[in-house]
Amino acid sequence: MTLTIAGLQHAGVPGDVDANLAIIEQAARDAVERGASMLVTPEMLVTGYNITGSLDELAALDLPARVADIAKSVGIAIVAGLPLPRESGGIYNALVVVDSHGIELTRYRKTHLFADLDRSLFSAGDELPEPIDIDGVRLSFLICYDVEFPETVRAAALAGVDAIIVPTAQMEPFAHIAEQLIPVRAWENQVHVVYVNRCGAEGDLRYVGRSSIVAPSGERLASLGEAESGLMVATIDPDATARARIANPYLADRRPELY
Repeated sequence: MTLTIAGLQHAGVPGDVDANLAIIEQAARDAVERGASMLVTPEMLVTGYNITGSLDELAALDLPARVADIAKSVGIAIVAGLPLPRESGGIYNALVVVDSHGIELTRYRKTHLFADLDRSLFSAGDELPEPIDIDGVRLSFLICYDVEFPETVRAAALAGVDAIIVPTAQMEPFAHIAEQLIPVRAWENQVHVVYVNRCGAEGDLRYVGRSSIVAPSGERLASLGEAESGLMVATIDPDATARARIANPYLADRRPELY
């Protein structure tokens, strides 16, 4: 089994949930036409990311249900970046995963908060996600800054995942993360990495784009430029993951007792 994934690079419309959901729905329809079974959006695309004041109000809406409606209507699994309310107050920077029938499969709350921007807006999640299987392909999930910590990706690789899905909102001056670090993360862990960024500007942030789907070999299977809005599409093949782990046996050759 394989899984064809479309990643949507887009600026979104800050604070306008209806507009952003319309963008996601159109992208979902385009993704299906291009043979994809899953659509991945950037970090916080449903509401906007750097919008401060209105996030609490927007997080109180049942945003996962609206994403699920789109997934069911179009017939495609969706990984959507959005805020989730915290029971004791505050909000999480999160993602939800729904299948093509609109059934929610998992939620993940960003565990590593980036600088004052994240810390002023969000509470940190306190656990990494359990892998899930879609169409026989084993997946895990991180959000933006999470992937910059080698331990998070290694934990997913040791759990046997074929791909790590990473909605992100990477801004200047950090283009080197998209250009250099993401292929290294894929190579050193023998996993596919689906890195889906925003483009354009939002408040005082200018996003660097450069979304990519990277094979376990470090090869970019699909990518977009700095300012492109649109879809990139590539197929995740578990056999490629298995071959990579034979060719590059980092995981098997580890000596964790030394670490």
